[in-house]
Amino acid sequence: MCRSAPPSRSRRSTPFRTLTGGLGGLSGSGEGHAPAAGKMAPGSAKEKNGTRESSSNVSVHNPHLDSMKNDILYHFNLGTATHDLPAMFGDVKFVCVGGSPWRMKAFVQYIAGELGLADPKEDFPNMCVGTDRYAMYKVGPVLSVSHGMGIPSIAIMLHELIKLLYHARCTDVTVVRIGTSGGIGLNPGTVVITKQSVDATFLPRFEQVILGKTVVRGTDLDGDLAEELLQCGKDLDSFETIIGNTMCTMDFYEGQARLDGAFCSYTEEDKQSYLREAYAAGVRNIEMESSVFAAMCNLSGLRAAVVCVTLLDRQKGDQLTSSHDVMQSYQQRPQMLVGHFIKKRMGCPALERGCCKQ
Repeated sequence: MCRSAPPSRSRRSTPFRTLTGGLGGLSGSGEGHAPAAGKMAPGSAKEKNGTRESSSNVSVHNPHLDSMKNDILYHFNLGTATHDLPAMFGDVKFVCVGGSPWRMKAFVQYIAGELGLADPKEDFPNMCVGTDRYAMYKVGPVLSVSHGMGIPSIAIMLHELIKLLYHARCTDVTVVRIGTSGGIGLNPGTVVITKQSVDATFLPRFEQVILGKTVVRGTDLDGDLAEELLQCGKDLDSFETIIGNTMCTMDFYEGQARLDGAFCSYTEEDKQSYLREAYAAGVRNIEMESSVFAAMCNLSGLRAAVVCVTLLDRQKGDQLTSSHDVMQSYQQRPQMLVGHFIKKRMGCPALERGCCKQ
């Protein structure tokens, strides 16, 4: 049931540059500041090739962080002076992010039961209590965080998540986005593991304007991790799982060639032509977060993957017509796949004996 999509073909061959260093000239000695009395300050850090590294292997590109007595992670309602981040999060090895707070709570309940760490019916507390922007749940070494919808929302979350992992001195962290998408040429319910996130012109890049200038960053994801996840799909053998390119767009309607938005200036024929071109470029699904996710994880040195289920074939329609129960079953598939991956990584003894829940 598992296969890889053909290599991508760029719509045009315009070269692009990838930002691999910091955001400008980094300065300073690179030594961390001593904690203020009675407070938790950011961990000691050193500078390597323009990158700030703490005792974790999570990198940040901001020399200003060490001068802060309290780094406030505003949208998480957490901070280095108000919370003992290493004690709270230092054991995190797996971070799963998704759009919906409800879905991410369901995931932590699911993985708690799969790993035998807690009763899945337990009411896990939201660690971001005090803010309604994001929700965060934790069980054992697994952190589950919502990111909202679209590039701006997930980018804000990722800035604070990467800093949280950095301040908590986490090591060997794998980050996976689990979510939903529209498929191209796939049966609904197919799970797509992203090879590259491409933009609406099918190029593997993420563009952002910083200080009035366009900065372009690469969007490749960890190929070995993608293959490892594909093998998990083969292990489960419960639904079709493939590797393919994911197109990341700026909106849900016109940006994805839908015909059912408030505005539409193109025809059905135009739409189908565009989707055929996307398919020829190796695109197998469409969503709205993968490009900035890939770019920021690359910059921070985090192993990352995107695992999304397709809810419909966009070549056959734009609106979701399947029943609620069918949609719920589809949305559970990325959770099952990533849950199996985490169990394998943690060496679940029952899984090796063939009796662990799948």
